[in-house]
Amino acid sequence: MGLARLLPRPGNRTETAQGPPMGRVISFANQKGGVAKTTTTLNLGVALAEQNLRVLLCDLDPQGNLTMSQGLNPDTMERSIFDVLVHRLPIQEIIHHTEVDLAVSSIDLAGAELALSSMIGRERALEKALAPVRDTYDYILIDTPPSLGLLTINALVASNGVIVPVQCEYLSLRGLVQLENTLSMIRENLNPEVGIEGILPTMYDNRTLHAREAVEILQENFGDLVFDTKIKKTVRYAEAPVKGTSVLKYDPSGSAAQAYRDLAKEVLDGAQAREHA
Repeated sequence: MGLARLLPRPGNRTETAQGPPMGRVISFANQKGGVAKTTTTLNLGVALAEQNLRVLLCDLDPQGNLTMSQGLNPDTMERSIFDVLVHRLPIQEIIHHTEVDLAVSSIDLAGAELALSSMIGRERALEKALAPVRDTYDYILIDTPPSLGLLTINALVASNGVIVPVQCEYLSLRGLVQLENTLSMIRENLNPEVGIEGILPTMYDNRTLHAREAVEILQENFGDLVFDTKIKKTVRYAEAPVKGTSVLKYDPSGSAAQAYRDLAKEVLDGAQAREHA
């Protein structure tokens, strides 16, 4: 596919018994919608919190799906991440205490890119907003919109790493090239440390040859960058947000919840591999 040459290969993930580095910021990005970014942000965050880690979720998507997934209505929020980015409201004032701490979105965020476009340092608005709370949390997870616009760029500039949920279909794999091109520009100009931390196969159906071949293509091109965990198709991921909860609370003993516990372990193992490299 000609993809591998565009992406840096990490070293092998290794397991350790130590805790993760403090205040690690991870964005979930893919310009294609419907690939389980929001589902992964929420459920990975809750799985990390189950390990007694302090977690903040940040809803940077104007659709507000992450906010809704915790039983909150983004249409009625008086203050949200929009006010933090545009009016420099302290982020502590828009954090709601749900299953984990959540910096909420609102419909106002749809106008954030226009409002930010004339501001000096517009790409660093989120980085500056998170600075006062980074020592408060072990992990800050950012759900981004399905585009590579200014909001997503803010997330990438603020992040240590990026997890890319990829639907197990051939055409979905092509978006990785565009994302890495964006990351290359950000590394060159704004944040030299950010890179792809892992690629997560989502909406996986092992009954179909196409899905199995899509995972094989990912593994052939990106090797250890691909998480071993695969997020399989199940109605549980759609049912849980209706109840305003993560799938780990909605069906704690089910396979859907276990998948995100497995992913949390991989993320923690990867953090330790970096710490001891």
